[in-house]
Amino acid sequence: MNSIPKTHIAAAKVAAHTTQSSSHGLSTPLIGLLATGAGLAVASLYYSQPMLGVLADDIGATERVVGMVPMSTQLGYALGILLLAPLGDRYDRRRIILIKAAILTAALLLAGAASGVGMLLAASLAIGLTATMAQDIVPAAATLAPEQHRGRIVGTVMTGLLLGILLSRVVSGFVAEHFGWRAMFVGAAASIALIGLAAWRGLPRFHPTTHLSYGALLGSLATLFKKHGALRRAALAQGLLSVGFSAFWSTLAVMLHGAPFHLGSAAAGAFGLAGAAGALAAPLAGRISDKKGPELVTRLGVGLATVSFAAMALSPWFSTDGQLVLIALAAIGFDLGVQATLVAHQTIVYSIEPGARSRLNAILFVGMFVGMAAGAALGSLMLAQWGWIGVVGLATTTAVLALVVRLWPGAAKAR
Repeated sequence: MNSIPKTHIAAAKVAAHTTQSSSHGLSTPLIGLLATGAGLAVASLYYSQPMLGVLADDIGATERVVGMVPMSTQLGYALGILLLAPLGDRYDRRRIILIKAAILTAALLLAGAASGVGMLLAASLAIGLTATMAQDIVPAAATLAPEQHRGRIVGTVMTGLLLGILLSRVVSGFVAEHFGWRAMFVGAAASIALIGLAAWRGLPRFHPTTHLSYGALLGSLATLFKKHGALRRAALAQGLLSVGFSAFWSTLAVMLHGAPFHLGSAAAGAFGLAGAAGALAAPLAGRISDKKGPELVTRLGVGLATVSFAAMALSPWFSTDGQLVLIALAAIGFDLGVQATLVAHQTIVYSIEPGARSRLNAILFVGMFVGMAAGAALGSLMLAQWGWIGVVGLATTTAVLALVVRLWPGAAKAR
């Protein structure tokens, strides 16, 4: 017994813990709880976007300054994924989810009470940090799921997360127009409090898969990133796609608020319904990844997003109503492509090292939300300097670069 290497014993313990967690199974109500929790948590990042026009007028902020609000939430989310999400491998994920739910509730209430842009930016950063409970929920689903159905189950939970991203804009646009933007943040806080209560009652406990110190845990992120080329490609490609995705949604409300559309926050939020149609493809993407392999799904998804972004460059040749239709159709297309690619990337990443799923997920989503934060900032700059065509050009360029990243490994293997 003493001749068995300690690394083999540790690996056996990780496998045993993974098997034990998977033995709980995933009932339909538990899948529903995970999907709803992920959706409502990540929705907290996006409630502000359709309200920016109304919000700027109310607190006396310029378009450029108010554009820092979504950037702060995205930056906070990226930092939270980097600094907090790896803790899911070290501690019980259930406890982490409950703690983040409590703090996120408080941060949303603070945003609703903000009297100026400074307070709102601070609250937005806190919202971003704690909304990362969504990135504890997804690895929890992957851990509980049997291996042969992991792509489908992760895809189902991701549908909840992605619908939260997209429908959050519909809900916040409507609520802001009829009840005020502060009411939206208060309602969001109530929804997170309810999810926290449901998670306390319904989630099983999770065994840690490592006993590394916090410093070593964070240090292992760099080790994993250097070790796995598939992880690097996934994080880079998803990050590039996220630049265009975030640039579009961060500037849409401001663009529609001005000439020639002059539409309110509810109309801007309604475009989220178009994007939601694309999010429904996540379970399908997961099934195809299980059967045909995730590499194919990434290339198809990135290609569809590229074509959809580029199609919006044709808008100057359409009437005002025609431009709105074109934007809605493009939103369906690129959301479908972006979300299918994300599910496929997660399938790739989760299969690398089962005992490091929270850290692998953290690296993937750090890349994604750094792209989101960059897209929010660059999108506002493009809109201010070159108008809507500048935003479209940015989104198309970054999508093409993502396609190059996904095609390059196949080209290298062929050579």
